[in-house]
Amino acid sequence: MSLMNRKTIRGALVGAALLGLVGTMPAYAEGSWSSNIGGWQVGGESRRWDDRNSDAVSTLVGFGGCSTDSGSGFSSASLTLYKDVFGPDESQGARTNTCNYVSWGDKAAAKYYFRLTGLKFGQYLTVQDVSAQY
Repeated sequence: MSLMNRKTIRGALVGAALLGLVGTMPAYAEGSWSSNIGGWQVGGESRRWDDRNSDAVSTLVGFGGCSTDSGSGFSSASLTLYKDVFGPDESQGARTNTCNYVSWGDKAAAKYYFRLTGLKFGQYLTVQDVSAQY
């Protein structure tokens, strides 16, 4: 077997091995962002994002490091996901976030944001780590 044929075969085997490795990697969300919240009141809105729905990943919003101005501390925050459309934005449902992740499932392609619609204790919400995956 010639040297050229050996290199071609070796290249094909390495390529196949790499392709197999990539094929076994987990699927990740098409997009995400992270930020923080300082002194939010009920009615506060997150930034907007475009979900192209190029995958089957659920829309998740995560909170970490939550606090309020209440002596009782943080208990939970009510969040509502909205689809940004012409006219009144469409509610995609409410979730209760207890300083963890909440999911709205796989959403259709559109622009989205979430709104603080309730706070169990206090009037002002602060969250050190806010993330959205879609």
